[in-house]
Amino acid sequence: MHTRIEKDSMGEIEVATSAYWGAQTQRSLEHFAIGEEKMPQEVIYALAMVKKAAARVNHTLEILPTSTKEAIEEVCDAILNKELDEHFPLCLWQTGSGTQTNMNLNEVIAHRAKMLHPTLSIHPNDHVNLSQSSNDAFPTAMHVAALIAVQSALLPAIKRMKKELQKKAKAFSNIIKIGRTHLQDAVPMRLGQEFSGYACMLEVNEAMLKASLKHLRFLAIGGTAVGTGLNAPKGFDALMAKELSTLSGYRFFASPNKFHALTSHDALTFAHGALHALSANLLKIANDIRHLASGPRSGLGELILPENEPGSSIMPGKVNPTQAEALSMVCVQVMGNQSTLGFAASQGNFELNVYKPLIIHLFLQSTHLLSDAMDSFVKHCLIGLKANKIQIAKHVENSLMLVTALNPHIGYDNAAKIAKYAHKNNTSLKEASLKLGLLNAEQYDAWVDPTKMV
Repeated sequence: MHTRIEKDSMGEIEVATSAYWGAQTQRSLEHFAIGEEKMPQEVIYALAMVKKAAARVNHTLEILPTSTKEAIEEVCDAILNKELDEHFPLCLWQTGSGTQTNMNLNEVIAHRAKMLHPTLSIHPNDHVNLSQSSNDAFPTAMHVAALIAVQSALLPAIKRMKKELQKKAKAFSNIIKIGRTHLQDAVPMRLGQEFSGYACMLEVNEAMLKASLKHLRFLAIGGTAVGTGLNAPKGFDALMAKELSTLSGYRFFASPNKFHALTSHDALTFAHGALHALSANLLKIANDIRHLASGPRSGLGELILPENEPGSSIMPGKVNPTQAEALSMVCVQVMGNQSTLGFAASQGNFELNVYKPLIIHLFLQSTHLLSDAMDSFVKHCLIGLKANKIQIAKHVENSLMLVTALNPHIGYDNAAKIAKYAHKNNTSLKEASLKLGLLNAEQYDAWVDPTKMV
């Protein structure tokens, strides 16, 4: 491997000639060979936006020459176009402020800019990192990356699944089934009503998630090292928020208190709480559907799953609720992420939280797992899901809880006698009613009508 010598404040180090990064990135590569997780590319792209915005703002504030500003922008655009992905190789498990990834960006931008413009002198710290610190640039990129991921991936996935559930609610609106509480038979309801509940869950989750984004719009940039804004020009923060809004297409604001913005990640914790709530609802939906589809002959069998793939390596013809299983595993992972993220966010010691890479990794992982799993569930399960009308009708006919319709006519205690007699003697409710002499056949037929109970 051909190498070149790079220098930083700690001295010289060899770097591969083909690499665009510098000394600090190389030191990180050598000192943090931990696990397989890399810094998410979305964080790299968000930081590239921060660097591009800073070049523009520093130029506006007349502290960065036009030629340097344009060179930095040129490389940032290449990063955002995914042309330089291989030059951001750092491990997720690094310094907790994200300093090494911030310097990875600074070094790559400076080195590549000098390659493109040999007459320019561009320094990673003095020019690319001008008016910034890792301590405010990295959390700014965290908020930008998180908000973009939610807006571009998760909210559209929620909308698609909600729409399909609403379609099912309408398609199943005339099918009367037995409701269940405590895993036991309850009174009748429409299958469409059950699915309308699922659709409403996602509507509420959508609203919760949108509300949480308000806090992600406030950025730490301008706080520099500890929140005081040392070495950042007056007005830099507001101009940066405006520029990042333009670059990203989403509205951002300067945090009014940078001490809070550097040491606290409550905004990401709160937003991930909305992901946690979404996971709880999705897990409920996935479990309901796979339980209602259980069987097909020895379970409830009220729903018919699409046959996507063989369900067993030994049992021929078996169909399993694989999409529900995949979705449920994602939900459990997100719930675990919530615990880890919340604990990490609580570790804002003094002026800085140093669990930043872990926090944004977990947030982005949850966001994309949920987005992908919901789309897969819709495409490969919900769209092809059917109602087993024969099995549903059978369960309605055999249910003891139809007796609830008799309460207003013969009282709770007498209705209970009928239900218990029918259960003990394995007879129908009608037969039990007549045997006990509590009402006649005409009364039973008039009062116990599932279509009037929904």
